[in-house]
Amino acid sequence: MSKEVKRCSWCLAFQDYIDYHDEEWGVPVHDDKILFEMLILEGAQAGLSWSTVLKKRVHYRKVYDNFDVKKIARYTEKKKEKLLLDPGIIRNKLKINASIVNAKLFLEIQKEYGSFDKYIWSFVDGRPIKNEYKSLSEVPATTLISDTMSKDLKKRGFKFVGSTICYAYMQAVGMVNDHITSCHRYKAVHKMK
Repeated sequence: MSKEVKRCSWCLAFQDYIDYHDEEWGVPVHDDKILFEMLILEGAQAGLSWSTVLKKRVHYRKVYDNFDVKKIARYTEKKKEKLLLDPGIIRNKLKINASIVNAKLFLEIQKEYGSFDKYIWSFVDGRPIKNEYKSLSEVPATTLISDTMSKDLKKRGFKFVGSTICYAYMQAVGMVNDHITSCHRYKAVHKMK
């Protein structure tokens, strides 16, 4: 008889969500391309569920030039208009404008720090925070670190980077391990650096 796999309860809605939880969520990311993609997607999520964005992720990659930050930083008004008409993404003018502004600022941080990775991981001293939550109700929506990150990003001009978005970003790119301790991914992610 096979043992049922225990997972964080937030991911059980559909298979792509389970796959995202099992393969990506909480895994430390140090690739600037993925860090940029997640920054844009977390901003797009604002006010929506992550599952809404996850279902549109493949299409986002297609219409956002596979999240090529240099190309996005050069998007024109014509490209913005085209994105606003595309039902395969979140058609919110402020979020689309923010993705372009954030691309330009992302490039500035890369110049200043050598990589966005070096900058963003400095908020956790380069190492994932390894939490030990037993239930989803213990997991915070924000922390002092996400507050600090949000303030610094906003000071630099980034958009859609409130503390809640920053904390969700930290979870997504593995800056924190918020898998609950009974989740089958907890121990594996806990060992990662």
